[in-house]
Amino acid sequence: MMVALALAALAWVLLHVVVAGPLRPGLVRRLGLPAYRGLFSVLSALALAALIWTYGQAPYVELWPASSALALVPLLVMPLATLLLVGSLRASNPTMAGPDMILKSELPVRGFTKITRHPMLWAFSLWAGSHMAANGDAAHWLLAGAILVTALNGMFSIDRKRAAQFGEQWQRFSEKTSIWPLQAVLQGKVRLKWSDIGILNLIISAVVYGVFVYGHEMLLGVPVFHP
Repeated sequence: MMVALALAALAWVLLHVVVAGPLRPGLVRRLGLPAYRGLFSVLSALALAALIWTYGQAPYVELWPASSALALVPLLVMPLATLLLVGSLRASNPTMAGPDMILKSELPVRGFTKITRHPMLWAFSLWAGSHMAANGDAAHWLLAGAILVTALNGMFSIDRKRAAQFGEQWQRFSEKTSIWPLQAVLQGKVRLKWSDIGILNLIISAVVYGVFVYGHEMLLGVPVFHP
């Protein structure tokens, strides 16, 4: 089952890095964009299901022993990851945009796009990286590592696609924003205000994080903190 998990992780990475990358233009020309998106969504769902199922069946192979200090890493990182995830689900985020964004003369720089152009992918990256740090076993590393690779690659892949899609609009937007969190703010390209984060986002994030903490052991069989 460890081999099966490794193959599922490889399939997930190849699907998102290769099929959604270099192969995408040719597939879109042959299938059409709606058919390509539909097929990719189905394949992604199947690949994710295979990744989760094989992870659940894989044996425990220790890479390094667990420790209380490392177990704290997700507890400290996940509130930020949850906030980024909640904040990414906004219509003003062009990395999540639909066709309606094309009709606008300017792409908005507000909300969580001031922090990073890819708040959702950073949420996944922080989840994966913190869980890899806290769990020193091969199965965790294969599962979380596959998610981390595709999330980080996705930031640059989406940037390339949006540049081709929006042209000068995207260039002006990218000049005021950044992939790396807070880089544009620290460089003085944009000013981050408390209203960009929003009290409602903070409240929702706190509730979602509380649900994660409460349901982690019940749903996954693993306590949040296991020294």
